[in-house]
Amino acid sequence: MKVPVRNMAGKEVDTIELPADIFEAEINIDLMHQAYVRQMANARLGTHKAMTRGEVNRTKAKWYRQKGTGRARHGSRNAPIFVGGGKAHGPRPRKYTQAMPRKMRRAALRSALSALLRDDQLVVVDEFKLDEVKTRAARAALEALAGTGSSLVLLPGRDEVVERSVRNLPNARVLHASYLNIRDLFSHDKVIMPLSALDVIRSYLSVAQEG
Repeated sequence: MKVPVRNMAGKEVDTIELPADIFEAEINIDLMHQAYVRQMANARLGTHKAMTRGEVNRTKAKWYRQKGTGRARHGSRNAPIFVGGGKAHGPRPRKYTQAMPRKMRRAALRSALSALLRDDQLVVVDEFKLDEVKTRAARAALEALAGTGSSLVLLPGRDEVVERSVRNLPNARVLHASYLNIRDLFSHDKVIMPLSALDVIRSYLSVAQEG
């Protein structure tokens, strides 16, 4: 599919034929959902923990005598029914990690990129470069390319000038193309992809690379 290539001022300067195996793949909603759930689950620390009645630091003495008070027969103030007592069936430390084969993960990314291109959320630029660290210049470039909505800028690698310029913008984020993921792709209104980042994406998402 041919798409326009823009400069940082938002003007069309060329066209490019995007690889069909990446940007015209079958849009599999279930596969993208599975990849998203996996990513969010793997980001969980799983360090939550509630103390049981055996772990609460309270006296172990019997609260009051067994008989003669007319009250229920309680043996400990650590019981979950009392304020300050332990938690019954509370959360315990565990792992939330989920496995997903590499081919499925990459197929989900191809499906996501195809959906973004179909919905006109993908903007191809010849390059995304700044001469100096300046948030105002980064904001002007992003507004020219993506409007006032949120935007994700893909970079082929480390670019401290661009990263520091975009860092202070609340509705923009920079991501290296080699760390492409479902959550970031779908968390922004527009995805800005320089040609150099496209080369990185093609190097590992191309179907020929999986053979």
